[in-house]
Amino acid sequence: MAERIRVHLNGEDRDIPTGLTVRGLLESLELEPRLVVVERNREILSRVRYDDVVVGEGDTLELVHFVGGG
Repeated sequence: MAERIRVHLNGEDRDIPTGLTVRGLLESLELEPRLVVVERNREILSRVRYDDVVVGEGDTLELVHFVGGG
């Protein structure tokens, strides 16, 4: 099993560790999962699934991070 996989993340190819869940990916990117909407392979994921969905080789992910302000 490979130690890293390649995904397409926000328009760029990236190598990430194998076996990361969506939550693990967000945490590795230092993003707060409560403030991010994740689209994986053209499907918007419910936040309750972030712990269960494992990111796979070739996945396309779009992350939208909400930032507060006024």
